[in-house]
Amino acid sequence: MNPRRPPLSHRLVRRLLSRGRSSLMQAEGLPAFAVAPDDVQVLGDPAAFRQALLALIAQATQRIILVALYLQDDDAGREVLDALYAARRRHPAMEVEVYVDWHRARRGLIGKLASEGNAALYRDYAQRFGDGVAIYGVPVQNRELFGVLHVKGFIIDDKVLYSGASLNDVYLARHGRYRLDRYHLIRHAGLADSMAGFAHRHLRGNEAVSRLDQRPLLATRDLQNAIRQLRRQLQDARYDAPHETVPTGQVAITPLIGFGRNANPLNETLLTLLRGARRRVVLFTPYFNLPRPVRAVLGQLLRRGCVIDIMVGDKAANDFYIPPHEPFRKIGLLPYLYESNLRRFARNHRAHIARGQLNLWLWRDGDNSYHVKGLLVDDEVAVITGNNFNPRAWALDLENGLLLRDPACQLTARHEAEWQMLRRHARRLDDYRALDNPRHYPGEVRTLLRRLSRVRLDRLLNRLL
Repeated sequence: MNPRRPPLSHRLVRRLLSRGRSSLMQAEGLPAFAVAPDDVQVLGDPAAFRQALLALIAQATQRIILVALYLQDDDAGREVLDALYAARRRHPAMEVEVYVDWHRARRGLIGKLASEGNAALYRDYAQRFGDGVAIYGVPVQNRELFGVLHVKGFIIDDKVLYSGASLNDVYLARHGRYRLDRYHLIRHAGLADSMAGFAHRHLRGNEAVSRLDQRPLLATRDLQNAIRQLRRQLQDARYDAPHETVPTGQVAITPLIGFGRNANPLNETLLTLLRGARRRVVLFTPYFNLPRPVRAVLGQLLRRGCVIDIMVGDKAANDFYIPPHEPFRKIGLLPYLYESNLRRFARNHRAHIARGQLNLWLWRDGDNSYHVKGLLVDDEVAVITGNNFNPRAWALDLENGLLLRDPACQLTARHEAEWQMLRRHARRLDDYRALDNPRHYPGEVRTLLRRLSRVRLDRLLNRLL
């Protein structure tokens, strides 16, 4: 066997998603679950997401499996842990598991004092309340800089609550501030089984995956061989889904996973869906730093006459933004770097913007932040995902998403209502000059950007952050 040849499952994705067909036709060849349209619910805001999560945990009787980048040591994180332990006390035989990124759980917040991270909270709960909630740390790379567990999805009994959000005060709209994402609740036992089965097959029990709520905690250097094996396994991993004809009137939902730059089924599916767009694309990303293949496909769509809407966060709505009245730290450079990328893109496509074919939407609502991602293609295909559509997601992080195929357009009104809700706090850019010129950035930012550009480190940052 040729070791460089992509695995069979990846070659099948490429074959099934051939060029020259609409996005709906592209998706017809993929395995999928048939879901009744009434079992797909779009939640409107972070408060509704928090309410739904806590209600589902309180009602659970069979299983609770939460997968997220992190569960934070703050009021919202403790509220979720309290709910998990209470659910386990009500049903002692129930499976309750949480999967978070190994590295993210063992460090403090960026810019804060060094600490043991969220893992200290998990151990404290286990010592006080017993061993009812298993919390696993998943290291997909040896260092956080080079990739994290970015898989999302909460499986509670036969329901899947999917969002790109993690679990902390701002994602769950505690204390008056929120970080906006997208939120979908899907009721389907087969889809829930598939996503739970992935966690059990590929994460739980793997030598690289350790309990964070128990001592002793291994050092990352002691796991390097196991992490290497886990990476190899994840490159070939996929969700189980049936190859069945989806009946008329049902929505086809395909769970997708992707890891690594090459032969990545999630990346390949996203690209091919974009290539198949005929009329309209809506793309959400929190950090404007599109991978080169995505930029190339968007350029092709514009030349074909397709209408494209891209919604991003204003630099002040970026979670790394530092207001001018606060002391500047180097991490605060990132929002300006992303805005510079957006300004360059808008300048290159100013003719498409002028005639209304390309619509760039900038979201801002007070001091709240923006974390929305996903894809709408024509009126029939949607992708809900935690993928940020940036080079890091494309090559380094373990990502997943749900592809919704809706040939009868029964979800179109729900998607359109969500799109209108998101635009309430967004403005369309009429011209690239509506964005700040980098010459007017704060002095510390201008100095850093100039130094990075001189040695081309800005390109490296765009790939890693």
